[in-house]
Amino acid sequence: MRQPNLSDVALFAAVVEAGGFRAAAQTRGMSASSLSDCVRRLEGDLGLRLLNRTTRSVTPTTAGERLLERLRPALEEIHAAFNDLDDESQRPVGTLKLNVPVPVARFVLPDLLSRFLKLYPAVNVEVVMDNTFIDVIAAGYDAGVRYEESLAKDMIAIPIGPRRQRFVAAAAPAYLAAHGTPRHPGELTGHQLLGHRFESGKLGVFEFEKDGRTLRVPPQGQLATSSHDLKTSAAVNGLGIIYTFEDFIREPLADGRLTPILEDWWQSFDGPFLYYHGRRHMPSPLRAFVDFLKAEGREPA
Repeated sequence: MRQPNLSDVALFAAVVEAGGFRAAAQTRGMSASSLSDCVRRLEGDLGLRLLNRTTRSVTPTTAGERLLERLRPALEEIHAAFNDLDDESQRPVGTLKLNVPVPVARFVLPDLLSRFLKLYPAVNVEVVMDNTFIDVIAAGYDAGVRYEESLAKDMIAIPIGPRRQRFVAAAAPAYLAAHGTPRHPGELTGHQLLGHRFESGKLGVFEFEKDGRTLRVPPQGQLATSSHDLKTSAAVNGLGIIYTFEDFIREPLADGRLTPILEDWWQSFDGPFLYYHGRRHMPSPLRAFVDFLKAEGREPA
């Protein structure tokens, strides 16, 4: 077996990541035919077919998948090393990819990222909203934001955003006038409870806490949705009782369109954490963001 050219190896990985020669060629600034020649040369050096090529798609063979799985961490390290050398002033350069739940994207990141990006004009940030419990590192993100109960044990986690949050229950005054105001979670039976449907298909339960007791009430009502806006609108329009992050209904609570109920039973919990893998090279944009968050945490409230 001839020693393969590392440039050809990187181009093979780029083709797989992009899903085809044309898309990879655009990102690499070369022609699709030249890119195809490089991959064929790599296949010749290895004596293996790495890609299945059809007129509609380009996919890795079993051997290609195995090779890419082993090579991807090394290629990331090489890319990160050159990124670090690229900025002689030691200022962070590159893209920070974050995977975060919807409440964090809406209520935590806007102010933080505004200040962070002004400090580091050479850094770009990509944020994807996702409430599912995926392996964000394996999915190609630099870091994720989740709550403590869903953090992997081998990750480094640092606080981001408010350190205490809570779910609040509320309903429109007209709804409560027509159906009565429950004084205990056990009295929710028979009420219209606006359910939250997760991307996984699971329907969230209303979970209340008081004096060490936890009561769970499965929502039953005319509406279940993954849209926080739709659920809030339904509550304001008198269609039922909502139980959600306080931030989602802060405005209608403040202006009286929603009335809080069961306040003694509202569930509070620790705020979110940024988490990332501590056993690999940390890209400079991620390192800068981590340092920025740690500095934020040291500032007086």
